Amino acid sequence: MLAWIVLIISGMFEAVWATALGKSEGFSKLWPSVVFVGGLIVSMAGLAFALREIPTGTGYAVWVGVGAALTVIYAMVTGDEPVSLLKTLLIIGLVGCIVGLKLVSDAEH
Repeated sequence: MLAWIVLIISGMFEAVWATALGKSEGFSKLWPSVVFVGGLIVSMAGLAFALREIPTGTGYAVWVGVGAALTVIYAMVTGDEPVSLLKTLLIIGLVGCIVGLKLVSDAEH
């Protein structure tokens, strides 16, 4: 269970570094670049830890899914990206797929 918790948290840090990467404007802004590097290190370390117990394909898909969903949600909340019903439904579907991968993984063990 610890591996799954770490995986979800590292997926959250993926959203942090992805957002900071966009804000860094090609690494021309110092603080977003610093946040990017820190978030990337924490995110990758967590992913590496989680993949010791979770199959690589499943772990990577969950990590990317969490990061992608949170990145677009953050962008919509802050007004950097427009909100639409279709986009919201697709994010819900993505989260459903992440939960499904976790449930399937539990059933296989």
